[in-house]
Parts: sequence; structure tokens; C-alpha cells
Amino acid sequence: RNLLDRDTFSKSDPICVLYTQAIGNKEWREFGRTEVIDNTLNPDFVRKFIMDYFFEERENLRFDFYDVDSKSPNLSKHDFLGQMFCTLGEIVGSQGSRLEKSIVGIPGKKCGTVIVTAEELGCCRDSVLMQFCANKLDKKDFFGKSDPFLVFHRSNEDGSFTICHKTEVVKNTLNPVWQAFKISVRALCNGDYDRTIKVEVYDWDRDGSHDFIGEFTTSYRELSRGQSQFNVYEVINPKKKGKKKKYVNSGTVTLLSFLIETEVSFLDYIKGGTQINFTVAIDFTASNGNPSQPTSLHYMNPYQLNAYGMALRAVGEIIQDYDSDKMFPALGFGARLPPDGRVSHEFALNGNPQNPYCHGIDGVMEAYYRSLKSVQLYGPTNFAPVINHVARYAASVKDGSQYFVLLIITDGVISDMAQTKESIVNASKFPMSIIIVGVGPAEFDAMEELDGDVVRISSRGRFAERDIVQFVPFRDYIDRSGNHVLSMARLAKDVLAEIPEQFLSYMRVRGIKPSPAPPPYTPPIHVLQTQI
Repeated sequence: RNLLDRDTFSKSDPICVLYTQAIGNKEWREFGRTEVIDNTLNPDFVRKFIMDYFFEERENLRFDFYDVDSKSPNLSKHDFLGQMFCTLGEIVGSQGSRLEKSIVGIPGKKCGTVIVTAEELGCCRDSVLMQFCANKLDKKDFFGKSDPFLVFHRSNEDGSFTICHKTEVVKNTLNPVWQAFKISVRALCNGDYDRTIKVEVYDWDRDGSHDFIGEFTTSYRELSRGQSQFNVYEVINPKKKGKKKKYVNSGTVTLLSFLIETEVSFLDYIKGGTQINFTVAIDFTASNGNPSQPTSLHYMNPYQLNAYGMALRAVGEIIQDYDSDKMFPALGFGARLPPDGRVSHEFALNGNPQNPYCHGIDGVMEAYYRSLKSVQLYGPTNFAPVINHVARYAASVKDGSQYFVLLIITDGVISDMAQTKESIVNASKFPMSIIIVGVGPAEFDAMEELDGDVVRISSRGRFAERDIVQFVPFRDYIDRSGNHVLSMARLAKDVLAEIPEQFLSYMRVRGIKPSPAPPPYTPPIHVLQTQI
């Protein structure tokens, strides 16, 4: 909207060029270009860019605008109209996944605005619930009837087949009814409705040498007609067909039911307005070492971030795109506070217990450094108070409009293991996830136990309703070459990768559906002005 006018006799002829940035060397690479739209300062570009989206990665984008003056593909031959920088997460996390931002880059001039909308491609999200039965299958076993099962294959681009589903075995019958099964459309036919699906029928044998009864082919489109005369298939054994003149078939297989279920995705909730609230809790216990010493994990090095700062920035910069007000509560635990030296296990880093919110990740970093100067590192290391602090908020919004993520950064020597387990088991009922980053050289066995990936966490005989804790040791990500950018991107990827699934597991258990997205943006109709 309102692009600069660079042409003397007519309006600009704009094009938009999208660049993405490599994580390691920060080099911008051209991703694609829109079409050129002639003679307008308010273009609505049609060509779309299709990109991969990962919640746990930060994808930097740059949109450059040019006024095209000739047929040359070389951009330096055209007039630059300005640019806009954002992240893919920022677009997706905006209200209705629609971001409007100013175009910048030409000093002293207003360059207009750009509106970017993102939409998740829907074709791959459906799954299907199907049930089959068979009649009069060939008898393969010497003593009894056959023990039939079905094997489904999808066809690949090169004509080969890949197995995508096996039914259970139904014992001793030539007229089996198999249980209904659910499979994603992607697995069944790669989202291509007309691609061949091959189904083989076998007679199960204990020794693994299952006997081939016969096969038939179909497609998603055929199956989607549901139970009908079209979905009764003759099972053919090509060998028998070749040998026997009178061979008709080896039985029939019938589709009994076909139900399409659209899986809702993490982005459906984000688009519907669900906010992710991010809270940080930092370990201020004495085991971290004196902050004025270079050996301390809290050492305030003027030239580079310490481990706490690096972990906080890596995770926070990605999550902040999904939080519209960018205000984050930042807490500390295990320190003695001024003026009276009382020990606290949940204090506000900005010194304001009534309002512990900091603006953006930069605000959190600033409050962290301020606290280091004013509090005294002490102990013990108690996690339960900060977990309960966030759980209190999470317990009050159960309608799916908000989800809470607590990042605990710690040197890992935990004092209140029993209480922490109890807190986590209670918190697993609420819309929240906990990320623990362990810094320093300690043994993190206790943290691994809290993670609950191997054994689901329990307290006093009660198990956590779902897995909500993700732990990583910071030392696994320190790059020997000193390139922290790549290593921090890997850290963020590993701690955040489980969040969308944890988020969905809460919504599913509670039966919460995404809110409808706000209506899509429709550009105003330009009224043609006529002279009277």
C-alpha cells in the first residue's frame, strides 16, 4: 500500500522479492519473486511463496520492493522502493496470521506498508477412518480355514510401492471383518487422490511365510465414495489367473465405511487467537559461583553473553513471536533480597513483585543483569515455587485462549525434588509446558528424571496426565569453534520441538477446538474516479 512513485509519466510497476537467511552465516538468499504489476502504488500480488514452517526455528525473512523498468532479471537495473524485515513466526503469530508493517530503507521518505498473510496448506492434514470385510477368500490352510490380513501400499512417483498399513489378522475364517483403522491421507497416497493404492490379501502363518491370496488396486478418490457397489473389489491372484481357465477370483473385499477427519494443527489455534505466555525463571543459587569471577556461570562478561543469557535469548526470541503484548514475567529463585536479606524462591527480576513483567527479551535481559548486581546468591535450589506460580495463572484460563511456557535455567543441583514432582504432576492438568535448560558441569540425573521421556513422572502414586517437561543440558550445544549462533539455534530447536505436540495434547484431552480465525483481509475496491 502507498508505495513510492518512481516513474515520471506513470505510476511505479512494482515487484516483490523474498529473501531468507541462512542460520549460520546470516547470508541472505533469494527465495522467489512475485509477478510484476503495472502502473500501481497499491499492488495485490497473486504469486504465493510456499515455505516450510517449524515452530522451533527462527526463519528470518526480507521483502524487497522494486519498480521494474525493463525486462532485465538483474535487480540493480531497477529502482529500489524499500524493504521490510520480519520472521515467519511473526506473520503466523499475528492476529489472523496477517502482519502489516512499514516498508523502510529509503532515508527521509515514507515508503508505504506491506501486508503479508500466511496460510497453512490444508491438503496434508486429513486422516481417514476405514473399515473393510472380505467374502469367500481362498482357503490356504490344510487343517482349518485361512487367517487373513490386508497389506496396503501407496505408489511412488517412480512406479514402485511403499507399505503404509497392515491390518490385524482375523483367525480361521474366509469371511473376515477387520477392525476400522485410521491412517493419514499423506501416508495413504501422499495427498494425491488419484494415485494407485495396492492392497494385498495374505493368509497368516506362524513361521512368517504368509501365503499370498490375491490383490486389488484402488485410489483415495474411489474409496472416498464410501460403501457402495463401486467399493467391492475382486481379489485376484495373477498366478492362478494365468494357469486356470475357469478362474474367477480368490474372493472379494468390501469397504464398509470411510470417514474423513481433519486433524486440527497447532497453527489453527494460533490463527484463532490463542496466545502463548512465556515466563522465565533463573537460578540465583550460590552453586553458580560469584558473578564477579570469570568462572561463575553468572559472570557478567562485557563482551559476550554468559550461558544464562545465551539460553534465555535463544528460546525467548522464538517464543516472543507468539505473544502479542511481548510482556514476559521474569522470576528468580534461591537468592537473598535487599534490604533485609530474606531468601526468596520466586522474586521479580525487575524488583516489582506486583508487576514482574519485562518488555520483550531485551527487557528480561536488562532485569536479569540488574538483579545480579543487587541480590546475593544463596540457596537452596527450589523449583516448586516458580512452577506453582505459573500453574496458578494457567489454572485460571482453561478455555484454550492461552497456553503457558515456563523456561527454567538452572545449574541443576535441585533441593526440593519431591515437591517439584508434585508440582509437575499437578501442572500437567493445566495448559502449560516447562522447559529446563541445565547450565554448567553438574550431573543432571535429577533433571532427566523430571523430563519424563523414559518414565512418566509421578508423585505419591499419581502419574502426570501428559508429558510437559523438556530438559536439555546447555553444554551439549557449546560450539568449540565459538560460533554460538548455530549452536543456540540447535538448542532452541531441541527444547521447543515438543511444545506444539504438548500444546495439542492439552487441547485434545480437554476437547477444545480452535476458535475461528478472523475473516480474511479483503482489499478495498478502488473506485474509478470520473471527471464531471
